[in-house]
Amino acid sequence: MIPNDDIVINQTIEWIKSVVIANNFCPFANKAIMQNSIKYIVLHGATMESCINELNKEFLYLDTHEDTETTFIIFSDAYSVFEDYLDVYDVANEELIAKDYEGIYQIASFHPDYCFEGSDENDPANYTNRSIYPMLHLLREASITRAMINFPHIESIPTNNIAFAREKGLQYMQVLRNACMK
Repeated sequence: MIPNDDIVINQTIEWIKSVVIANNFCPFANKAIMQNSIKYIVLHGATMESCINELNKEFLYLDTHEDTETTFIIFSDAYSVFEDYLDVYDVANEELIAKDYEGIYQIASFHPDYCFEGSDENDPANYTNRSIYPMLHLLREASITRAMINFPHIESIPTNNIAFAREKGLQYMQVLRNACMK
């Protein structure tokens, strides 16, 4: 059974709060949640074509809605196989470049089976990018630039996240993420 959009969005928000914010994986996420400046799009029955169409619509939306900080395009019932999802992610990045949005937006990658290249699938570090649904996260480059001014050593965030997840261990990370799927 495919959950309705409200359930998918609420689970995603819970994941952002319980995993991303609570573990400080993204020190900027809390502000976006508090300001209610995140847009959530649930895409059902996604195909490569529908993903790219939605991505392009969202680029245009973000162009004209400065009050929306970031967008999550959530695939509620598609791309459960990580390798298939990576194809979508690659094509999305190609589209970003083709539409001249490089340097304006960037796309972050989250998937339930996320596995860093060269990493063991049971490495707790993978949970820094393991979400409850496959999703593309569109970010404004200008926001990242502003964050870099206010957050010293921003480049250390991924390394710190990996160290934190490994220190906490696989079971901790699994329980934390899985609790959001209720």
